[in-house]
Amino acid sequence: MKALPIAFIGGGNMARSLIGGLIAGGHEPGQIWVAEPDAAQREFLRGRYGVHTDPDNLTAITAAQIVVLAVKPQVLRGVAGQLAAALQTRSPLVISVAAGVRERDLHRWLGGGMLALVRAMPNTPALVGSAATALFANAFVSEERRQLAESLLRAVGVTVWVDDETLLDTVTALSGSGPAYFFLVMEALEQAAREEGLDEGKARLLILQTAFGAAKMALESAESPATLRVRVTSPGGTTERALALLREGGLETLLAKALEAARQRSRELGDLLGEQP
Repeated sequence: MKALPIAFIGGGNMARSLIGGLIAGGHEPGQIWVAEPDAAQREFLRGRYGVHTDPDNLTAITAAQIVVLAVKPQVLRGVAGQLAAALQTRSPLVISVAAGVRERDLHRWLGGGMLALVRAMPNTPALVGSAATALFANAFVSEERRQLAESLLRAVGVTVWVDDETLLDTVTALSGSGPAYFFLVMEALEQAAREEGLDEGKARLLILQTAFGAAKMALESAESPATLRVRVTSPGGTTERALALLREGGLETLLAKALEAARQRSRELGDLLGEQP
């Protein structure tokens, strides 16, 4: 994997995160090509990572065994049409990180056939090497290539596979949109703490460290979040009273509704993107 030629189509935030993670893990910068239309971005990528850059998509994929499509979903149809003939000839592993574009539509845009295609749904914490990524492979992806796709996405965090592509809509609602849910909770708690007399700096630091600590405890424990919650909730104490109020307000029901709303919107957006011929 560390010497495998990889091409990124698009040099934006997600591509930069993956490139940085790969190189930090020992991948050779000289085996990475990035197609990026913006000259300033190309210069930045060369200077920061030592990778090859080119304004032309077809030039970038010439030697690639893995092609990562890291462009905005709205422009992916046009990019796919440009690359289709070359990809059909060379048959590399194609990994799409474009949110919402379904495998069947991208596969059709790329010319169909036996093209090995993986959809990956990383979330924005990839920018700090802490992504949660779900992957779906089509029927033409071998076990070896599944491992390659997983290794690439693990460069920026943890990965899970789903066998049913429709579950990526749930993943989008859960981990894709999830950081915003936690940011909203942090924001609300910070504001409440300020109203109780803490200054902004102290309130923010305490909230951020508490969120980090809770996540770290959950990640490093073999026990469920429910068990951990019980363990930090003393009978008759402050935590018990606060949790009772949250439950009276319907927190669990509200979160379930939020997740369903986001999942439904993900399906709608997938339908819209797939309508492109």
